[in-house]
Amino acid sequence: MSRISQCFEKLKKDGQSALIPYVTAGDPEPWVTVPLLHALVDAGADIIELGIPFSDPMCDGPVIQKACERALKNDVSIISVLKMVKQFREKNQETPIVLMGYANPIESMGYSVFAKQAQEAGVDGVLTVDVPPEESDDFRLTMDEHGIDTIYLVAPTTSEARMKVIASFARGFIYYVSIKGVTGAAALDIEEVTGKLATLRKITDLPLGVGFGIRDGKSAASVAKIADAVVVGSTLVKCIEEHARAERLEELPAAVAGLVAEMRHAINANDLASA
Repeated sequence: MSRISQCFEKLKKDGQSALIPYVTAGDPEPWVTVPLLHALVDAGADIIELGIPFSDPMCDGPVIQKACERALKNDVSIISVLKMVKQFREKNQETPIVLMGYANPIESMGYSVFAKQAQEAGVDGVLTVDVPPEESDDFRLTMDEHGIDTIYLVAPTTSEARMKVIASFARGFIYYVSIKGVTGAAALDIEEVTGKLATLRKITDLPLGVGFGIRDGKSAASVAKIADAVVVGSTLVKCIEEHARAERLEELPAAVAGLVAEMRHAINANDLASA
């Protein structure tokens, strides 16, 4: 059983929802990332989604696009990201790490080489936005061979028939995109998300995570009522940007962790109320 599956199994037994923060590796400076990851865990993160910087992040809005630009200016590559994960694993062997990114850097490295090095570094899952499940056989099978879960996206416009295809390929959990658009683009419609998750639950037993449009404790708690995991990114990356602009990098991990702690508190209060 993968670290991701173990995490969700434990949370389910405890009656809790997972909190999954996203940050871009190497933003705003490479040395900040590992301390930030530890701060996120201390604040209540259950799984961490770590972005691989890419020059054309088509799924992401302006906030995360700028984060990628800052990281790329620091020459942060996919190799750099794997080194960060390996360094994180020196102190933390429990918290699952999911790499989020795009196909090009992984394909340039080669699936087998990437999978081997990712496994050695301690990566647990990979979400590649532009690798559709219908074209992912080589990628998915290579990740499977190295014990790395392949995470897939389901959108508001995804048909039930295609949900079944995605569910048949998915590992770890399924990531439901709560809005039509890029990250940070709009507030989510909780009623619409509730209906889509109900359809997905008829198709798969995998945990369902919801991301895009989650901005604070209130929206995180609302999603936690209906989902197995709450994924938050743009709000955290915006905080990183503000601290980078003000040149207060030493304060950055604590500031971002504070936002995560607020969401963790709201989710826990919701879980207790539902128990």
